[in-house]
Amino acid sequence: MQRRPFLAAAAAAAVLVLGAAQPAAAQTALDDITTKKVITIAIPTDYPPYGFVGTDLKPQGLDIDMAQLIAAKLGVKAELVPVTSANRIPYLQTKKADLVISTLGKNPERERVIDFTAAYSPFYQAVFGPKNIAIKTPADLVGKTVGVTRGAMEDQELSKVAPSNVDIKRFEDNNATVAAFVSGQTQAIATGASVAGNMMVRNPGLNAEYKFVLKDSPNFIGIAKGEDKLKAKVNEIIAAAKASGELDTMSKKWLGRPAGALPE
Repeated sequence: MQRRPFLAAAAAAAVLVLGAAQPAAAQTALDDITTKKVITIAIPTDYPPYGFVGTDLKPQGLDIDMAQLIAAKLGVKAELVPVTSANRIPYLQTKKADLVISTLGKNPERERVIDFTAAYSPFYQAVFGPKNIAIKTPADLVGKTVGVTRGAMEDQELSKVAPSNVDIKRFEDNNATVAAFVSGQTQAIATGASVAGNMMVRNPGLNAEYKFVLKDSPNFIGIAKGEDKLKAKVNEIIAAAKASGELDTMSKKWLGRPAGALPE
């Protein structure tokens, strides 16, 4: 028996066996979404203006609009799953959701267990007031009364920038701060975007608007560790929406100000 042909045949057979033994590429979340034509997105329903239940009993808000935008750009249906602050990260880890779009801030502790896309919307503390009162800077608060919740982040930030002769009225909780503004006890209010958004939805007659920001803390989309293909695709969608002005339009609709510059 000739040795070389035998060795060549054996080598070819080994290659075939090894090739057959190689596992198929792992199915990623993006592959599953593309196959099923459905993306499951965790959203808030108790946190206006980012997510709440409307009079038609359907979820609405900035986060819901963002979820629908991503689904539309992927060419799939959005399956919206309500979550709370406590269970939104576990929903990613247990694959009950492909994405979490629920006013999620990024910090080192969370980055150890999930990944984040680029930021998609602002989350901020700011001064709000009626449209007929001109307030653009802290200096414009001189001669006006401003309500704020004692010890809250917006109290700390307002104290840093407000001139010493601004009349700051401090209340013990957000409800009291909002009630004082709604009843006319204060001419402006320093509070978080979510509190202000809820206030404006419930009291459209106030004709209130965003005046200037005190502190920005943007929102990011949460995604399970290892889902790099899905993360890259969502980042493409966010970048395109930022360039087209869609992020600014959503932010103006729900928060009263453009999204502005957001971190990648």
